[in-house]
Parts: sequence; structure tokens; C-alpha cells
Amino acid sequence: MSTPVGILGATGAVGQRLVQLLDPHPEFEIATLTASDASAGKPYSEAAKWRVDAPIPESVAGMEIRPTDPDAIGEADLLFSSLPSTVGERIEPELCEAGYVISSNSSNSRLAEDVPLVIPEVNADHVGLLEVQRDERGWDGALLKNPNCSTITVVPTLAALAEFGLKDVHVATLQAVSGAGYSGVSSMEIIDNVIPHIGGEEEKMETESRRLLGTFDGAEVEWHDAPVAASCNRVPTIDGHLENVWVECEEDLSIAEAKDAMRECPSLDLAHSPDPLIEVFEEPDRPQPRLDRMVGEGMAIAAGGTRETPEGVQYNCLAHNTIRGAAGASLLNGELLLEEGYL
Repeated sequence: MSTPVGILGATGAVGQRLVQLLDPHPEFEIATLTASDASAGKPYSEAAKWRVDAPIPESVAGMEIRPTDPDAIGEADLLFSSLPSTVGERIEPELCEAGYVISSNSSNSRLAEDVPLVIPEVNADHVGLLEVQRDERGWDGALLKNPNCSTITVVPTLAALAEFGLKDVHVATLQAVSGAGYSGVSSMEIIDNVIPHIGGEEEKMETESRRLLGTFDGAEVEWHDAPVAASCNRVPTIDGHLENVWVECEEDLSIAEAKDAMRECPSLDLAHSPDPLIEVFEEPDRPQPRLDRMVGEGMAIAAGGTRETPEGVQYNCLAHNTIRGAAGASLLNGELLLEEGYL
């Protein structure tokens, strides 16, 4: 029997990806879609300016959009949130108080001490923080977050190298325009150009990475102590965040050891888990967004261009930012919640 789920902010770019990934799904069935008051009451096909590279699923095309309100959502054992952070900050706690379990892609509360920030293949055990959250807040529901799309791209590769003792990390991103939303960057800004700043992005990568790589002792998360320095750039690609990474480890780390560690980084057995988690390319000019953003059906991380540096290794990594980096990350967290018995 399928678990009924809802999508909050279903008409936006990430919400549309969630609709695509959830239809069909072996364990979940879309039961409700919400959006702004301006869209409420309209059929989904009319309210959503559909921009995904596949038709709107017939099962949801005629579904009526509901307001994003606890009294209007109806039956759903799990909600996937792709709300703007200003809206999520207000409505997500109200929904948790009303008993809903939420897997959220919204950036609000990602670093709250009692809100798990999770990439299932990296720190699935952090989901246990939900017990602390429920005790402290008195919620019947629960709130789980996935990190920023650029963080999701690099952290699995860092987790693969953690056995060598991460000491220092530098990363420079080349981020696709879809990460800013449909109207986020104008064509006049980005064509024939690179924008060497994305507001708040560096700070997200530098903090979220250390929390994800930290340890959970049953009561709180102790952050990893390796410093992470990030420089984030918007480039004129449509999808796929490419990142250049420099890693220094406590132990000596060869190119072969780095590649093997990434290839052997374990995945999980969730419905949308990629296998392998990290696809390692031998070619020095891979991965590339146009060629490699759909590895693992868009859910895997691509890595390549590995070389030694005086301090350690340098490599490039890539992930599809709206699939693995957003909607797919939220979906995997929902599948983890189901597997761990939180639904």
C-alpha cells in the first residue's frame, strides 16, 4: 500500500522536479499539492508553468492546488517542502505542530541544533536527532532538512576521503543558472559572463559541510573540525553544478587511493539510491555538465580530473543541482524517514 504524500510549493522549479520523481514511485503516492494563494483552487496543469523536460504526469495534471495551510492540506503521511525560505520559516513549524512529518529542501532552519541536516549516504544516523526535536518542541510531526545543492555536490566526495583524515578543504564552484530559479538571473547578466558571487552560498557550503561530516552522539551533532573555504560562481550552464576541490588530509593520499575511495563509497538501498554513489572518470576533462549531469539518472555524483598537489589532491565533482541537489535529495530523505519508521 502506497504512503500518501504532499508537495508544498508544487508549482516552483523544485516542486515540479518532485512531481516528476514521485510519479510513479514504488512507495509514495501524491495525495496533495500546495502553492501560493494565487494558485490555490486551480488545476495543477494550469497553475504550474511546467518547465521540466517531460510531460506533466496525467495523475496530477487535474489535481486541485490547495493552500499551504495546516487546515487545508488533508491526508498525507509525509510532506515534501520546496517553499521559499521566508514562507518555510513560518509554515513548517505550524505543520509539524499539526502532526505532519516534513522532508524539506527549504534553507530555513538547516543549522538549527535539533533539526537533522542529512545526506542519507553520508550521515543517515543523524535522523535520530528527530527524537530530540520531538522531545524539546513537543511536536507529533517532525522536520528533516537536506543541505544546499552545492554542498550536496561536494560532501559525498569528502566523506569518501574522510578515512584519510580531512585537514583542510577549499572549493570553487561553477553553478548553473537553474540554481537561482527561473527568474533568478537575467539573460543580460549571465550570457557571455561569469558572476563571481552568489549571496550566502559560500557560508552555506562552509557550515553545512562541517555539520554533515560531524558525529551524532544521540543528543547533539559535533561538527567536523576541518575548515572549509568556498568561492561560488554563477556560470551560463542550465543544469549541473561543477566544483573544483582541493583537499589536504592528515595522512598521505595518492591519486589512486583517492579514486578508489570515491568508487567504493557505499550507497544505500533506498528507492532512488544511485549505484554507484560516485562515478569516477579517468579522463582529465571530465566530468562536464552537459555530458555528465545525468549520471545515475541525475542522482549520482560525478568526479574526475584527480591530481596530486603539494598539500594533497585536487579533483572536480559534479551533480545535477535540481535533481540530486534539491528535489532528489528531499525525496531520498523521505525514503529514509519511511525506512527508519518515522512515517
